[in-house]
Amino acid sequence: MQQIKHLMASSLLAASLVMMSLGMSATALAQEIAPININTADAELLAELPGIGPSRATAIIDEREANGEFTSADDLTRVSGIGAATVDNMRDQITIAD
Repeated sequence: MQQIKHLMASSLLAASLVMMSLGMSATALAQEIAPININTADAELLAELPGIGPSRATAIIDEREANGEFTSADDLTRVSGIGAATVDNMRDQITIAD
């Protein structure tokens, strides 16, 4: 019985340490990722945004070059294939500031 209690306590401790480690890693990762500036980013970087692949990334750059910088995240709806839902999904991952 004593061995079972010791084994359960060890397992619980190990599980707790793993969970804490994962939680801290996710927090650290989130803090290290800076928002992407949609006015200066290249196609490769823009393609990393949710809902934006290589073709939409190119379309963002084409729109930016043809009609000037974006003044808000919502301006991305000027790009064909990008709607309000897509913008809302990436809003916290983009910026227009330098």
